[in-house]
Amino acid sequence: MRRADRLFLIIHALRGRRTALPARHLADTLGVSLRTVYRDVADLQLSGVPIEGEAGVGYVLRKGSDIPPLMFTADELESLVVGTRFVRAFAGEKLAAGAQAALLKIEAVLPPDLRERASRTRIYAPIWRDPGRVAFAEMIDRLNGAISDSQVLSLDYADEAGRTSTREVEPLCLAFWGGKWTLGTWCRLRESFRNFRPDRIADCRVTGERFMAKPGRDLDAYLEAMRGYYEGMD
Repeated sequence: MRRADRLFLIIHALRGRRTALPARHLADTLGVSLRTVYRDVADLQLSGVPIEGEAGVGYVLRKGSDIPPLMFTADELESLVVGTRFVRAFAGEKLAAGAQAALLKIEAVLPPDLRERASRTRIYAPIWRDPGRVAFAEMIDRLNGAISDSQVLSLDYADEAGRTSTREVEPLCLAFWGGKWTLGTWCRLRESFRNFRPDRIADCRVTGERFMAKPGRDLDAYLEAMRGYYEGMD
């Protein structure tokens, strides 16, 4: 058994227990020596896992702690680190802060060797925060908030040719295309689904109206329409 798998099983065995679990029981279950259990528990404690107890008494997770049953391979951890870096670089500040906080929580329950390896990934997404990018990040946060709250938006928008218009839309989702974001909506002016690029939105106002998901103009219908559109381009 890999040491990383063993550490995960120790945490899993302690989750939800009200009484201390004897080290001997852990050793028998894992098929290792008592000395190995003592060493593994000590390493988990040093990594920040809130395990209480001692040899000869048993172990329990500190009251109020909720350690999620997580286990990742090195490749999975690298993907999480890279994903966090991309969110920090290209999404709004709220999403970036959330991604970073989630990664810190995950790292808190990792054994030191995996935590160190995850931090050594050489895939970066440099963060530039000039005034234009700060304003764009704020726009992404505003659009994401409107999607979450089902808020109808009024957009002042310029198309690719520079023609401007004001659109009242029901925002359904945000999509990142590896360089550009799009806002997927139900456009009340066109009475159909429309995509808008946030970098072309001159102003975005919350109207105060909330919309209800309706068959044929909700997120599922939007995704189906986009799927049919792109399949038709093949």
